[in-house]
Amino acid sequence: MFSLLLSGLLTLVSLNCENLFDCQQDSMKDDWEWTPEGSNRWTPFRYWQKLNNTGREILACGEYDGDWHLPDLVALCEVENDTVLHDLTRRSLLRNAHYDYVMTDSPDLRGIDVALLYSPATFSLISWQALRVDPLEGMRPTRDILYASGVFRGCDTLHVFVVHAPSRSGGEVATRPHRMLVARRLTAAVDSVRQLHPSANVLVCGDFNDYSRDRSIRHLEANGLTELSRSACGRHGARGTYRYLGEWGSLDHIFASPAFASRLSECFIFDAPFLLESDDTYGGMKPRRNYLGPRYQHGFSDHLPLVARFRLP
Repeated sequence: MFSLLLSGLLTLVSLNCENLFDCQQDSMKDDWEWTPEGSNRWTPFRYWQKLNNTGREILACGEYDGDWHLPDLVALCEVENDTVLHDLTRRSLLRNAHYDYVMTDSPDLRGIDVALLYSPATFSLISWQALRVDPLEGMRPTRDILYASGVFRGCDTLHVFVVHAPSRSGGEVATRPHRMLVARRLTAAVDSVRQLHPSANVLVCGDFNDYSRDRSIRHLEANGLTELSRSACGRHGARGTYRYLGEWGSLDHIFASPAFASRLSECFIFDAPFLLESDDTYGGMKPRRNYLGPRYQHGFSDHLPLVARFRLP
């Protein structure tokens, strides 16, 4: 930890965990499949293996320049509830990192939310809130946007937004307005921060379920956010954070306000070999996911994490 404080770097990890559910049925949510009796046979053993795999993945993202530094901020998508976050940060392989966290409690029908882990050794939380996205007519309720502000190393205040936009289920064109709704809600919130703090340091990250060329991402850029992950690639062959029908693409993104973007040291896809497996259908490699349909794969996630590091004074 001491070497991190001297490094002058802030490390952000953004990861879609792929269905990090506990084993208990929530009567208010559609999560029956994530119980021991459900279609996925989600047992306590599998749950704890998933937690430890997620912790291992986060810790591995701290490798830097032949050394290791604990990531300061970790944005997570597809986490179910406080129980899961408590187990991840206090009882899994991640427990010695001593992360604190904040998370949303959204109206998402499946009960999945977003969270931000932060190291209190380097990031002092000031405030946080969940930003509700009111659905369009006929649209399923979606995840809240998580907003948190804090002071990094006693000097720079950061404003962090974590997003998990609606999926493309039902067709990309049909669901495009849903993701645009989230993008507009996000930029309105960023504008509110800028009205109070015109030179605010803003970070935005998460799973946007859109690619850089798509309208929602272009909307964010048109409203003063710089995409840092547009050209991010892996060091072991990954050309995106997600692979579909043999094609790599990035649904996950990291953005920053222009001044903070100028501090970027590097942004890349963390594709360590233990996170990959052979793609027997299309060739090459693919993320080593936890489930493929109902089949348990003993893996990590269908998304690879994005890592961004920033030089700070």
